[in-house]
Amino acid sequence: MSLRAIVVDDEWLALQKMKKLLEEQISSDYSLELVGGYQDSYSAIETASKETLDLAFIDIEMPELDGFELAERLLDVQPNLRIIFVTAYHEYAVKAFEVNALDYIMKPVHHDRLTKTLQRMIDSGNTGIAANKGTNRTMLCCLQNLHYVDQCGDTQPFPWKTLKAPELFAYLVHYRDKTVSKQSLIDLLWPDYDTEKATTQLHTAIYQIRKIIKTAGFDLEIKYKDEGYRLIWGEMRLDAEEWENSVRQLPPISSESVEKYQSIMVSYTGDFLEEHRYQWIEYEQERLRLIWLDPVKQLAEYYASLGQYTDAILLYQQIRERLPFAEDGYFGLMRVYDKLNYQLEVRKQYQLISDILQEEFDGEPSQELTEWYLEWSKGPN
Repeated sequence: MSLRAIVVDDEWLALQKMKKLLEEQISSDYSLELVGGYQDSYSAIETASKETLDLAFIDIEMPELDGFELAERLLDVQPNLRIIFVTAYHEYAVKAFEVNALDYIMKPVHHDRLTKTLQRMIDSGNTGIAANKGTNRTMLCCLQNLHYVDQCGDTQPFPWKTLKAPELFAYLVHYRDKTVSKQSLIDLLWPDYDTEKATTQLHTAIYQIRKIIKTAGFDLEIKYKDEGYRLIWGEMRLDAEEWENSVRQLPPISSESVEKYQSIMVSYTGDFLEEHRYQWIEYEQERLRLIWLDPVKQLAEYYASLGQYTDAILLYQQIRERLPFAEDGYFGLMRVYDKLNYQLEVRKQYQLISDILQEEFDGEPSQELTEWYLEWSKGPN
């Protein structure tokens, strides 16, 4: 395997030492070509825009652009570039960043340690995009919780190693194909950190996400441009999006289409990122619940029209639980209980929705529901 590398370090002596160590690397597994060594980060970016590179050895503490920022710029030019940070950070700090790059090397750099790093890249067998990228069977899943279905159709969890990385990934997925400013992400995820620490945490999370995207073979790419991040969405499938499309394509309910409605019910496994409890996602959760409501109501009414009251009751109860401030579930139950002559249950449902609306909104049930209830109350109850 032929590897082409650059080195970036603002300290001249450290730069010369790293160049010398790389030039001394000899292995039967790979050949190493040193494309260039730079004290200036912008020169490294210029080279990356012209030359195909496999590796970049980058010092972390540099003026103008620190190592993390430089890595972002390089990856924007060459997404498959492998980053190795060369740092004087103490060991505890290094461990905090292990999720990001291919490797970290502590200064002063030794020949044996560098050899291990290069061998690690060879052993990983991944200097480019995963060969299975973009298959139609791979699907990112956000209903209920964040996970994915691999090319074999198996459900897989994400191996997150930090707490904020999954939330950042979920946020970028939600705003896919839109640029989100770096400052907005910092304000959302690290509002109590100083600018330097928050920026470092953001870079750490971005690197972890990029690593997971590459390992899983997702047809996704994170781009850094105009002081912000954009998740470029390729051929990757998204469960919430496919579910929403299937709802919009439903025909009128009938004996021929009822199975499609039932399938819609089964495939809605939970609200969007329900288990993660991210506050910023509440609007999207409510939007999808309202889309879910229409086919469920139609299915419940269909069951009730056939006298399948138990099935109808179960669906109306689900509506009531998922949308506790909406009248639909309570009103549906009231009408079914009326057909079953369960008078106490009718009164109970009306009282429940009345109490909820009064307590939460200082309001009352709708005119339609109130008139139905008053008319029902006049009967032989």
